[in-house]
Amino acid sequence: AELKKASKRLTCHKRYKIQKKIREHHRKVRKEAKKRGRKKPKKDPGVPSAAPFKEELLREAEQRKQRLEELKQKQKLNRQKEHEKKRKLEAKKNAAKIKEKAEGKESSGKSKAKTNKLLDKNSKKSFCRELKKVIEASDVVLEVLDARDPMGCRCPQLEQAVTCSGGDKKLLLVLNKIDLVPKENLEKWLNYLKKEFPTIAFKSATLMKDRTMEQFTKRRARVDLSRTTECFGSKCLLKLLQDHVRTQNKAIQVGVVGFPNVGKSSIINSLKGVRACNVGLTRGVTKSMQIVHIDKQTKILDSPSIIADPSNNTLALALRTILNTEETASAGVLEGVDAILNHCSKQQVMMHYSIPDFRNTEEFLTLLAQKRGMLKKGGVPDIENIAKVLLCDWTGAKISYHSQPPESHRRPPYLTEDITAKMQECFNLKNLEEENKNAVQALKCPSPASSITFQSAGMTNGTIQENKVIEEVSEWENLETSMEGEEDEEEDFTESDDDQDDVEEKHKVQVTRKAKLGKRQTSPTNSEKQIAESEHSNSLSLSLDKTADEDDAYDFNTDYV
Repeated sequence: AELKKASKRLTCHKRYKIQKKIREHHRKVRKEAKKRGRKKPKKDPGVPSAAPFKEELLREAEQRKQRLEELKQKQKLNRQKEHEKKRKLEAKKNAAKIKEKAEGKESSGKSKAKTNKLLDKNSKKSFCRELKKVIEASDVVLEVLDARDPMGCRCPQLEQAVTCSGGDKKLLLVLNKIDLVPKENLEKWLNYLKKEFPTIAFKSATLMKDRTMEQFTKRRARVDLSRTTECFGSKCLLKLLQDHVRTQNKAIQVGVVGFPNVGKSSIINSLKGVRACNVGLTRGVTKSMQIVHIDKQTKILDSPSIIADPSNNTLALALRTILNTEETASAGVLEGVDAILNHCSKQQVMMHYSIPDFRNTEEFLTLLAQKRGMLKKGGVPDIENIAKVLLCDWTGAKISYHSQPPESHRRPPYLTEDITAKMQECFNLKNLEEENKNAVQALKCPSPASSITFQSAGMTNGTIQENKVIEEVSEWENLETSMEGEEDEEEDFTESDDDQDDVEEKHKVQVTRKAKLGKRQTSPTNSEKQIAESEHSNSLSLSLDKTADEDDAYDFNTDYV
């Protein structure tokens, strides 16, 4: 006998109950939609039959649809092509890795050389190469100094390279950012520096317009109009260069060199009168030699920044390093801020930032972060970012601080009286002094009370030769080798105990290599900072030996109150 299907009949009570629930649900949905403010999409009414040119309008609409479809198809094809390219690149990389493992050390060395070539543009060695090109090509070298710390911006290696190069190569000192220093202090520095090299007081023009910039824009950025866009010292510098051209009877090339954020590119822009070179607060904007024609007889060569030697003290490394503060480690930034605060008077810093008394740098940064509203989730002050901002302010043109010149004048060992006389030849020094005085008098300078007194750490050592540059790529190579070692260990984990012992020996050899590298970096002549860095690198290398279980192990015997 066939089974009867279950009846779908319901009692009226149950049916009415279901209908009621449905009505309530629909009401609820409508209410929520009303709150959100979402309305139903209106249907396209179409073109009314009475409208004139109805057929033409419909044709246009169809054409639009076709165009949109074509665009979508093109985009789809482009995406597919990009995906294919990526797949091919990945396949090539995988093939290269397999080849490297098969070939051994030779193939790995070649691949590393290729990667080094690719990374060569932004490397320190390329910066040195470009700087050397500028020094060799130029007849006159302009060493740009920050008027707030002129001694800290001087590089003895550069000055020695120019003075001992031979020929008629001249070196001039350009004292930039003179509007951030009190007049008395500026005059003292001009009197001190002119004893060694001809010195020009300079204030580069800000808010320079680019040739390609549109005159009228819809949105106008907020511009600080309190600071003048007027340039001081440009006429004097151009006059000196023209005098040198007359004496030489030939066209000259002028190289502009100096540490980062000193104002090299801005000086070139103010001499040209147009924004010819890129300018920015970030360090190391100029990465290669740039030629700017001022007139028929003079060419100016813009150069990348001088690389500060790692043997310098923490203050010099904080203010003069080529690395951007965004890329540097948080510990290095905090050390730099600590060094700056130690070399300033505490009361003046408190007055400038309008902050109450603080015990250490961390407390100072927390107070500053709270004041400026730089907070993380939960109202925690963002110390790392405020430290980076503070470093940018001190290297940029925001804060007014000044350092005193040495009481007794001592010549550097590479600079003799004959060399100074040679450097001062062909220049009208009396006229230069008068021009400097006029520039200082015409300029609006801050008062000594509003400017922070700063203790200079002396000349900053720089590396000019490529051979002496310690590249950071080597550290990445070490990390790569360690990662490769770890991968090999993972592959060989399933093998016999003898193979595991060999892997452990290899790993120990890697650790010893890293330890040796750390020892090489820390020489007895190096500063305390370098020693700390080497210890940090050693600790990192040793931490690779520890397994995840050891690091993340939990001690159940500990009691928490």
